[in-house]
Amino acid sequence: MTSIAPDAHHRKIVVGVDTHKYAHVAVALDALGVRVGERHVPANREGYARLEAWAASLGRVTAFGVEGTGSYGAGVASFLRRNGHRIIEVNRGDRRSRRNNGKTDTLDAEAAARAVLSGEAAAVPKSADGTVEMIRQLKIARDTARKGRTSAIVTLKALIVTCPDELRETFDGFTDKILIDRCASLRPGAVSSPTAAAKHSLRALARRYQALDAEIAAHDAVLDELTKNHAPTLRDGFGIGIDTAAEILMVFGDNPDRVRSEAAFAKLCGVCPIPASSGMSNRFRLSRAGHREANAALYRAVIVRMRYHQPTIDYVARRTGEGLAKRDIIRCLKRFLAREIYQRVMSDHRARQALLAPT
Repeated sequence: MTSIAPDAHHRKIVVGVDTHKYAHVAVALDALGVRVGERHVPANREGYARLEAWAASLGRVTAFGVEGTGSYGAGVASFLRRNGHRIIEVNRGDRRSRRNNGKTDTLDAEAAARAVLSGEAAAVPKSADGTVEMIRQLKIARDTARKGRTSAIVTLKALIVTCPDELRETFDGFTDKILIDRCASLRPGAVSSPTAAAKHSLRALARRYQALDAEIAAHDAVLDELTKNHAPTLRDGFGIGIDTAAEILMVFGDNPDRVRSEAAFAKLCGVCPIPASSGMSNRFRLSRAGHREANAALYRAVIVRMRYHQPTIDYVARRTGEGLAKRDIIRCLKRFLAREIYQRVMSDHRARQALLAPT
C-alpha cells in the first residue's frame, strides 16, 4: 500500500533558520521530521517576506526556530513575530553532532528545526521592541565609554611614570580628579622635546577622559529616567541603582513573562543550585552558566546591602554565627535577591499591562 503525502494546507511544519549577516538559510520539516524544503533568502525585509510566503506554501507553520535572535536573527525574528508567528530561540548546535555529521548552513538550519520539533528548544526570545531595547542600546554605549575612560586614565598614569623627571615630579600626590584637571590644562607648545611630547600626550589622554566622563553622565541621566519610568518598583529596591536595574531589565527583555518563574530567573543569572551528587552524597553547587553581567549586578547589590541594609546585616551575623563562610552567605543572598527582583519586575509588568488593557 502506497502512502499519500498529506495536502499542504493540512500539513504542519516547523521551520529552522540559520542566520547570517547578509543571508539566511531555512529548512522546513513536517511533524514526522521529514524535510519538505529548504530556502536561501537575503537578510532584509524583502527576504523575510519571501521566507514567510515560502513557508506558508508548504503547510501550516507551527513555529520558526531561529538562531541568534539577539544578533543576526533579530530582524527576521521581529518580522515574523509581528506577523503573528511563534518564534523559538535556538542555541548553537551540539558540537559532537557537528563533528560527526559535518557543518553547512543547511544542516544548521535543519538542526534548529529538529530542536524545536523535539522540544529541546523552547525558549521565547526577547521581543526587543520597547523601552528595554532602548535601555540595552544606551547601556552598550555607556559601557564602552566607561571602558574607554578607564583605559585613558590607566594609560595616563603609566605615561607619567616614564615621562621626564621635571614633569613627573609636578604630579606627585595628586588625586585622580586633580591629576586629570592638571594634565588637561597643560600647554605643550611646539613638540620639539620629550617633555613637550609628554605634555601633548598627557593633555590628549586627560581630555579624552573628561569627554568620556561627560558622555557617561549623559547616558546615566537618560538611563535613570528610563528605568524609573519603566520599572519603579524595581528601582525602589535597596541597593538597586541605575546600572543594576538596567542590567536586570535587559535579562527580562520587553516581554518579561517569557521568564516563567523566579527559579527560571535565578537560573538565567547563574544563582540557582545544581545537583552535584555522587554515590551516597547529596550535594549541590551553584550554576556556572547564565548571564554573567546580571550575576555581577546581583553581587554588587548584595555587597551594598551587606554594608547598609540592616535586615541583611542581621542575616549575615546570624549565618556567620552558624559557621557559614562569607562566600556561601553571599551566594544565599544573591538567590534571595533574585527572588525579590523577579517579584518586583513582574509587579511592574502587571501594572503596565493593566494600564494598556482596554476598559
